[in-house]
Amino acid sequence: MSTPFSSRDGKDHDAIELGHDMMPKFDAGGLIACIVTDADSGDVVMFAYMNEESLRLTLQTREAHYWSRSRQELWHKGATSGNVQDVIELRTDCDQDAIWIKVRTRGASANCHQGYKSCFYRSASLVDGKAELTFREDKPLFDPAEVYGKS
Repeated sequence: MSTPFSSRDGKDHDAIELGHDMMPKFDAGGLIACIVTDADSGDVVMFAYMNEESLRLTLQTREAHYWSRSRQELWHKGATSGNVQDVIELRTDCDQDAIWIKVRTRGASANCHQGYKSCFYRSASLVDGKAELTFREDKPLFDPAEVYGKS
């Protein structure tokens, strides 16, 4: 399948940073970082990676697709859980080596595989010289064991 993205070859910084052509800069492994925020609250809900195919599919379908580094496979967010991320807006940074998508999540509105609204459901602090995590979300919005069949 042909790519919708323009080549970066021979392009100067102004063409990449100020032009209208999307020329994503994938790393040596073919991935680009993607931060995901809730379109309404602005909260960060997850961080993931995309490859060229997942970025293309996300733009085509307006549903978030990622590359799972742990499973080494394309990942349509919500295909198993029902918590599909509808893409409201997709942006790239100035040198096009990072992606930011704003989403509205269907289903239980959980974005984390642990059932929480955000993957960032804990905050860190030092207590008596030891780093500790404090839960910032009361409870998961779904039971991962029920959704994914794992215990």
